[in-house]
Amino acid sequence: MSEQTSYRDPPPKIVTFDCYGTLVQWYEVLSREIDVTLQKLGVTEVSATMVIDSFSAQGRRLTAEKPHRLYKDILRVGFAAAFAEHGLTPDKGEIERIASSPMTMGPHPEVPAALRRLRERYKLAIFTNSDDDLILPTVESIGVPFDHVITAQQAGAYKPSRELFEYAYRKMGVSPGETVHVAMGMYWDMKARHDLGLRGIWVNRRGEVGNADWLPYAEVPDLDGAAALLLPDRG
Repeated sequence: MSEQTSYRDPPPKIVTFDCYGTLVQWYEVLSREIDVTLQKLGVTEVSATMVIDSFSAQGRRLTAEKPHRLYKDILRVGFAAAFAEHGLTPDKGEIERIASSPMTMGPHPEVPAALRRLRERYKLAIFTNSDDDLILPTVESIGVPFDHVITAQQAGAYKPSRELFEYAYRKMGVSPGETVHVAMGMYWDMKARHDLGLRGIWVNRRGEVGNADWLPYAEVPDLDGAAALLLPDRG
């Protein structure tokens, strides 16, 4: 069986997606907002990428803690801690602006059209480490209906734990094998779907190196690539 047909045989009932980064411009928007803060602080030796990397590490720690806390709180606490790692203390308003920026994130250019093509054949779902109210304007900005939007707030757990995925499959009424998971996050998503034995497509938008421990997964550069694997060839 070829790689391309393996994602259609057996055909999934639902194609599931990570949202931040995969569908919408997570790094682009955060980089822009963080750069504004760095400029206000007059800082040149710290980059937005460095702050985002620090936040990612903080996020792994904070999302693993119990009891569950809302993602909007993790964004505030995590970014304050990320700046502090670099000796910076933006004021509360700056942290709040950055933490609220996910609500302004629009889709990558190819995403709406690719999702519309996929929607002709499959049901679509989002699995997100977010809150219901935080993700709502982001999903609306994509402009394509989803059959399910599953949040960490609903599940009471964050990816890459099994809990969010298992909650989602119960709610959607499908087995894991009846889905294909499409995501940009190697740690947050590809690890989880590997542990669950799911078919997975890694959207490697940033030219990163994957993790062989979490194979097998297909690697594509964008959502058009994922759609090509999931849809039959058009003659």
